[in-house]
Amino acid sequence: PPLSGRVYGRRWLGLLLFSLLGFAQGLVWNTWGPIQNSARLAFGFSGWDIALLVFWGPIGFAPCFFCIVLVGFLVKKGLRVTVLLTSSLMVLGAGLRCVPVSDVEIRKKLIHGGQLLNGLAGPTVMNAAPFLSTTWFSPDERATATAIASLLNYLGSAGAFLVGPLVVPPPNGTAHLLSQSNTQHIKDRIEAVLYAEFGMVSLIFSAALAYFPSRPPFPPSVAAASQRLSYRRSFCRLLSNFRFLMIALAYAIPLGVFSGWSGVLDLILTPIHISQVDAGWIGFWSIVGGCVVGIAMARFADFIRGMLKFILLLLLSGATLASTWFTLTCLTTVTHLPLTTGIDY
Repeated sequence: PPLSGRVYGRRWLGLLLFSLLGFAQGLVWNTWGPIQNSARLAFGFSGWDIALLVFWGPIGFAPCFFCIVLVGFLVKKGLRVTVLLTSSLMVLGAGLRCVPVSDVEIRKKLIHGGQLLNGLAGPTVMNAAPFLSTTWFSPDERATATAIASLLNYLGSAGAFLVGPLVVPPPNGTAHLLSQSNTQHIKDRIEAVLYAEFGMVSLIFSAALAYFPSRPPFPPSVAAASQRLSYRRSFCRLLSNFRFLMIALAYAIPLGVFSGWSGVLDLILTPIHISQVDAGWIGFWSIVGGCVVGIAMARFADFIRGMLKFILLLLLSGATLASTWFTLTCLTTVTHLPLTTGIDY
């Protein structure tokens, strides 16, 4: 189509639906980490089970490297097909976790299967934001739109840190709290969280099915109107481009480390006597702070061109210093640094 340079108001609706989808995916992915102590009591999960439930998210990225033809079809057909396929996987995954089966082992397998299906939706909600912003937004709005669509996934993970510990009571080892009735109460509260997440995902899927356009009538920028290479050809060229591989590593390493760490934060902090509720609040505020600063920096980068690399270096330097300090304070037997709630936050 000819280039019009015009942006459409419906771009914000599409951005909202896509961002809500990312929010829901992050919320479902991080369901179990913040309530791992309660899940162990209610469903008999082990520490390995909790880690695996979190690990299904990264595993969901693996098939993307072997589905070049499918991804090429989705890119050709537009974002609507991708979003509907992604949201349907999330609905199916969230539904599997809610199947009321009395056998504990079967129930655990269904929960693991549901987490895997939700993990398969991860590549779209985490990586399709640049495609959405390029297709619908003008160049001076693109970084902001990309940041909003990308960071809402993290905000969903932060929501799990908040919702889980507030809704699900933690066990504390006393005889009363370890009674059969209390175990059933904890299980019922976890079930309530699972049903609520299933309802939210189903609602977002219904909204996307009712209205989520693939592309605007006319492209708003030169980038959106550009003729694209075939997916196979572009994929091979990217793998042989050293500069692209360095950028990919600079994105993937911090993302992988932080996602894996935050997903099992409660599991990590339990040995240093930090409660499930405190670990949830620490994870919540760390992710919310990152989302707020990330969107603010993206808006700043839209206004002042040529500052993106400096901004990224500044943020990564701060993250390196903060994670190093956090690690040293946790190694109390080696560093003898004070470990307080304020320092953890």
